[in-house]
Amino acid sequence: MRTVWFMTGNAGKVREAKHALEPLGFNVQQLVIEGVDISEPQCDDLEIVARSKLEQAHIHLPNKNDALMVEDAGLFVDHLNGFPGVYSAYVLKTIGCDGLLRLMGEEPARGAEFQAVAALLLDGKVHVSRGICRGVLAMNQSGSEGFGFDPIFVPDDVDIDGDRHSTNGLTFADVDLSIKEQFSHRRKALDGLIEQLSTSEAASSS
Repeated sequence: MRTVWFMTGNAGKVREAKHALEPLGFNVQQLVIEGVDISEPQCDDLEIVARSKLEQAHIHLPNKNDALMVEDAGLFVDHLNGFPGVYSAYVLKTIGCDGLLRLMGEEPARGAEFQAVAALLLDGKVHVSRGICRGVLAMNQSGSEGFGFDPIFVPDDVDIDGDRHSTNGLTFADVDLSIKEQFSHRRKALDGLIEQLSTSEAASSS
């Protein structure tokens, strides 16, 4: 199996990546770089942040022939002009889900979307994929599954292969991973990477 080091301190992200990539023959391992400050550029584009992290972190791989993956995601709230967006991790740490709900108050227009960018450095080439999940912010926190802003995000219904999928008003934190992946921005980004890798392998073998 090819080892993919996923640089993140979030065990939930690693669990989702393992679920997506290991069936395809990738051994996903968490990479935590101690004592090294991986900085984030001040910008409003998740892809720029992800590419910057790859550039800074690849020299710290346990084995230079292994692959390195990073993933950046954010919650973009329509009523707040896309805030917190790329600053989602900081906002979650400082004011949390309750703080974001306080910013919204009783605002009836609660449209929002999760965006994710997955970037994989493999054999000297960077593969990048994006995923988006539209939904709305709940009025209150709910659920104990998931992580981040999952307890306040209700995904829109989606059609998959002609079948309608819905959480019936439940947040991402109310449902288990197998259901969340039917909607998840992160899974869409990972699926995009998988498609790129499959295309590259097919092209190289032809």
